[in-house]
Amino acid sequence: MTGNFKGKTALITGAARGIGLATVKKLSAEGANIVLMDLKDSPLEDAVSIVETNGSSAVSIAGDVSDPETWDLAKKLTIQNFDALDTIINNAGISGPSCLLTDYPVDAFDNVMRVNCRGVFLGMKYGANILNDGGSIVNISSVSGIGGGKMLFAYNASKHAVIGMTKVGASELASRNIRVNAICPAMTETQMMLNLEAGKNETQAAEIRSHFTEMIPLGRYASPSEIADVIVFLASDNSSFVNGAVVPVDGGLKAQ
Repeated sequence: MTGNFKGKTALITGAARGIGLATVKKLSAEGANIVLMDLKDSPLEDAVSIVETNGSSAVSIAGDVSDPETWDLAKKLTIQNFDALDTIINNAGISGPSCLLTDYPVDAFDNVMRVNCRGVFLGMKYGANILNDGGSIVNISSVSGIGGGKMLFAYNASKHAVIGMTKVGASELASRNIRVNAICPAMTETQMMLNLEAGKNETQAAEIRSHFTEMIPLGRYASPSEIADVIVFLASDNSSFVNGAVVPVDGGLKAQ
């Protein structure tokens, strides 16, 4: 797929780490210019350097995906630098605390929904206004968005909501030939997953990883690069008739 995105522009949220950074690397290597969005304390400039090393242009935006002002700035800078967008990757998300529903803090619930739902909504709303016809939106849900589970109440709820927003967007934007799809990764080697494991003591963290690994038929976590490969496919013209899809990227977890 070398050069498949030459001259195109992608906006990626949560771009400085994990799956977002892996996607930045792949899309810029394919020739895409990148608008990178992440929090103010994130290593955004390191990600910008990767894009430029790959020979593409980059614009970074430090802000909160749940804040309309951040998206106003993103819209302004995108138009100034690249005229329009060809793809939006709504990747930014948080896991929230791990605890039972009956113990779940109300403020933590609101915070997870603010980032994981409101952030995706704003990305779709603002992004769609500057997307070229024929563009693509890829939303990052989770296997938690297509199942139940325990201990991550708000995270599960938010990832189900991402799938709902994906399907509505796929219907509403199809008249402009804009495709909207979601992927549902299983456990991936990211800082979010490591933080979730580290919330317990060292022994319990090892037990958690062993438990999750045993659940996955392929017997391991995904790498961020493997998740990014599917994102790049859905963002590309190679998936030109894929719209409204919810794609598990889970090593067979949901096949059981």
